[in-house]
Formats: sequence, structure tokens, C-alpha cells
Amino acid sequence: MATRTDAPTRREQILKEAARLFAERGFHGVGVDEIGAAVGISGPGLYRHFPGKDAMLAELLVGISGQLLTGAKRRVAEAAGSSGDGGAEAVLDSLIEGHIDFALDDRPLITLHDRELDRLRDSDRKLVRQLQRQYVELWVEVVREVYPGLAEPAARSAVHSVFGLLNSTPHLGRPGALPGREVTAALLHRMARGAFLAAGSPAAG
Repeated sequence: MATRTDAPTRREQILKEAARLFAERGFHGVGVDEIGAAVGISGPGLYRHFPGKDAMLAELLVGISGQLLTGAKRRVAEAAGSSGDGGAEAVLDSLIEGHIDFALDDRPLITLHDRELDRLRDSDRKLVRQLQRQYVELWVEVVREVYPGLAEPAARSAVHSVFGLLNSTPHLGRPGALPGREVTAALLHRMARGAFLAAGSPAAG
């Protein structure tokens, strides 16, 4: 995740390059030798870290789902435990900020999830879905605290819609064609809050 500040391990370097290559050329369009070359080791050397490409894909998709959920729980706990004003509003803003960090800094993983999730073995795919459901339900609870008049099904639909908005970053053009990261993050945040406000307004009900 983008919040990591210490130097990445070799395993993390491999996963990062695998995600980039898989997103650019597809899972079957990338060989082990190419992933190895991207991190400066031989293709066979990768097998000291992963049994194969399938294991890399599983760790990428299960891993990011788990990281999103863990990060969201931490943000909820931190915001709820702070003495500042804002309450549920502050928690929602923090959740949005966390997802925007993911959407801007881990764009290849969004593409990978959309294209390659079905390639996971059943147990890994079910785990991804389970983690994602928990992530959604955490958001739903917070959104309903901010907009108490919003029914649970509508809140869940709003959360999924906002995820779709934030996860559109791979389609926004090349990184150099976008405004600066801070400007883009602020725009996405305003759009997300605007979407929740529209869903929670009396007219929407």
C-alpha cells in the first residue's frame, strides 16, 4: 500500500512488478522471466519467493482486499478515538481518503481485479469476496451514521457506486495527463462526498 514508508522487500518488489505487467499485458501475456527481469533476478530465481504466477496473482488480489479492510478498520478506530469534532463525518472522510490513496497509488491492482479475479482458485476468490463484503459493510455502517435516513440497501448501493467512481482511476488517462496527485485526490473526495450527499438527501428517498 502507498502508506508504507520503509524500503520494499524483494517479495514486495516482485509483486509490484507482476501487478504492473499483468495489468498492462494480461496474466497469460507475461512470463516468469519477464517478471524476474523487471526486478533484476532470473526467472527461476522467482521460485524462491513464489511457486508460480498463480500464487503471485492470488497474493496480489487477496492481499489488497485484506489491506483495504485492515486500513479501514484502523481509520475508523483512530477517528472514533480522536477528541476532535466531526464524529461520523470525520470517519467517512478518513475512509474516503484511504480508498483514494489506493485508487491513485495502486491503479494496476484495480485493473487486475477487474480482469483476472476469475483466474483465482475458488478458495482464494471466495476469500477476496469475503474481505470485500466486510469492507463494504464497514462503509455502510458509517454512511448510515452520517445519513440516518438512508435505508441499508440504498446505503449499500451508494457505497458500491462510490467505489466505482473512485476505482475509475485506471481510465483517467496516463499519469502525466492528470492534474497533480493532490488536486486529483481533492476532486475525487469532493465527488465521493457529493455522491453520498445526493443518496442521503430527502429527494433521493
